[in-house]
Amino acid sequence: MPFDDGFLDQTSTLRCLWIGRYIPYPADAGAKVYSAKMAESLAAAGATVRFMGFGSADALPAESRGVEWHSIPNGKRSEIAALFSRLPNAAAIDATQTYRQALESQLSEQWDAIVLDGYGAGWALDRCLAYTYSVSPQPVLIHVSHNHEAALWASMAANAQAALPKKLALRHNAFKVRRLERRMVRNVDLLSTITEEDGDALLVGVPPETAPRLLTLTPGYAGASVANRTITQETARRVAIVGSFRWIVKQENLRRFVEVADPVFAQNGIALDVFGDVPERLQSELKARTHATEFHGFVDDPTAALAHARMAVVPEVFGGGFKLKFLDYMFARVPVATLSDAAAGLPDALRSAMIVRGDLQTLVQGIVAEIDRFTELNERQQRAFELAQTLYRWGDRGRHLRQAIVQIQREHRAHRQTTPEALNSLSASPVK
Repeated sequence: MPFDDGFLDQTSTLRCLWIGRYIPYPADAGAKVYSAKMAESLAAAGATVRFMGFGSADALPAESRGVEWHSIPNGKRSEIAALFSRLPNAAAIDATQTYRQALESQLSEQWDAIVLDGYGAGWALDRCLAYTYSVSPQPVLIHVSHNHEAALWASMAANAQAALPKKLALRHNAFKVRRLERRMVRNVDLLSTITEEDGDALLVGVPPETAPRLLTLTPGYAGASVANRTITQETARRVAIVGSFRWIVKQENLRRFVEVADPVFAQNGIALDVFGDVPERLQSELKARTHATEFHGFVDDPTAALAHARMAVVPEVFGGGFKLKFLDYMFARVPVATLSDAAAGLPDALRSAMIVRGDLQTLVQGIVAEIDRFTELNERQQRAFELAQTLYRWGDRGRHLRQAIVQIQREHRAHRQTTPEALNSLSASPVK
């Protein structure tokens, strides 16, 4: 059922408590960018948004001032302690006594909506459910999903190239992720997903009469944009990857691509530039056996880094959902090569502007085959840029989320007015 703009009262103030994993600045990872911009766009749509998370709120950019940032002190729990929790690691390390006390304090106020941002916020599910049933009017409980996490972790556990103890730990965590994600989906009023594929997957097995309302909110883009660019013979034969590689899933994706691409690129005179925070241990491991790959560390402005690349690549074997780096590449006017599974959430028109292959070997072959085809490269970057300009606006996401919340509020009120007691009262009234 589509959301009706007529339900939206622009004069009313919607109060939303946002339970995050961290203050998402500096926005040096896709998940942080998505959390920050979703909260900010909801605030820009007329809501009061209070965002909780670990980290410092002292160095926020000017555009984030529309959100009330509430920093949780004292840091997270250790990952060792998390192994003994019934919660998956991401949720267990966040479930500190300090954060629980801070949440309790916030729940002394009246909220119209509560957001559980990512499955890592699932530690707060039970407390938020108790709150929603104890106050009137009942707030809208929302899960802002970043991925189909159960599928991601199951894939990691099955395919990780690791020693047996680590594989067992991954399998155990995958089981806990699946259990928590299912509980969240079954107990919220509104589920937002980054792709339609994620939404369909998360609702498998959920009876339609009890399923949450589903809203697909692909990312927007708020970074730098390159007005014009032409790739020529003078553009270096370089391929770029931009990202943050602190997460184990991102590390495994990078490792696998470099192992396949580096010898082929070296043989064909192509350089691979990796921009982003790569753990020293992984960087040393890869440097010891590569010849065409260079590591440049974190960069403040990916647009400047991409200006020297003929192509950019999204080679993610693991991890569904929409990849925010696509937008960095498209708005920097860099042609994109990617795997078909990694292109989830992209419309067909955008996919047709990219080099899309089914596995790493054929992806690398496709890059080598096209890196000197300047006409095709420029056509690809031009088409992708023009499409992205119309498709990815953050302001639209905040308005759609607010409309969804307001409509569910209306449905809550209508449901309360048609309780058995209300119906009995109506049936006893004389017909006028």
